Amino acid sequence: MAMKTGLNPYGLTYYLGMQGAGTPRANPNPAGLEGFIALGEELGARVLEIWQGWLTPLDATGLAALGARLKSLGMQPVISSRLDAADFAKSLAAAEALDADTIRLSLTSVLCGDRHLLGDEWPELVDSVRQRLSVNARMAEKAGRRIVIENHQDFTSRELVGFCEELGPAVGIVFDTGNAFPVAEAPLSFTETIAPHVRHVHLKDYRVQMTGEGFRLVRCAIGDGAVPLAEVLAILARHNDDLTAVLEPGALEARHVRLFLPQWWQHYESRPATELAACLLATRRHALPEDADHRTPWESGDDDELAEYELKMIRRSAANMRALGLW
Repeated sequence: MAMKTGLNPYGLTYYLGMQGAGTPRANPNPAGLEGFIALGEELGARVLEIWQGWLTPLDATGLAALGARLKSLGMQPVISSRLDAADFAKSLAAAEALDADTIRLSLTSVLCGDRHLLGDEWPELVDSVRQRLSVNARMAEKAGRRIVIENHQDFTSRELVGFCEELGPAVGIVFDTGNAFPVAEAPLSFTETIAPHVRHVHLKDYRVQMTGEGFRLVRCAIGDGAVPLAEVLAILARHNDDLTAVLEPGALEARHVRLFLPQWWQHYESRPATELAACLLATRRHALPEDADHRTPWESGDDDELAEYELKMIRRSAANMRALGLW
């Protein structure tokens, strides 16, 4: 499989200045877009997924200059935005200026599979997502671009496929390889279900720590955790001739998936017990002991260590992916 690989900003949020922005804990020396591009050069990135927040302040001249610069560096841009962004047209304009084919969208703010926290509002949110996606898909198709929707710890594999089948070829999937666990699915079965619709990949991994309520997903270098990435990539290769992928270590806060609590399952369809068993079995790969300190420097308050912590992890992740034949 031909896969161009590069960087995503979300595993470097403190280093880049996104984590804690506007608070006393913000990085006093954020690297920003310039630092992101420089790190991409250091690691030999062929793809850069660029946060819409960096692009919004740029006028047409600035966007054109950035596009020309990325092209000269051999870096293919992907625009990264949200479904509820104020103006999807801005993402389309940025995509055109940067000659980016793909716009990545997260669909909701739900994390850890916690649909139940929305109560009766979850079905209404799903209907709203469908309606807005439909509008954006028509805009993207007219502009010759494509939307990729992320499994952002909110939707199951079958639900994502349903969106794609309903909305047509302008909508595909960006597969976050770590985010099968938060909706109680095993990475390999999740991959098998969505593979024909995957157009872009967030390479993510987690070490899993069991708890009395379920399990925590703790960030780690990509390739050091529970996700069987070689097998995942092999499945994708059977369905895709040309993919882009970016490195994205997990968030600086552990994700606690409380699926042992009955209320967690609200708004999920019934599924065979064998599917949950496969998920729980998959969590055992490189598992974190239950008594281990799972905290990142952000969670423990060691802000002075944060930037180096993120950089060390992204560099190890790149080395691990090179060992799998990527890059």
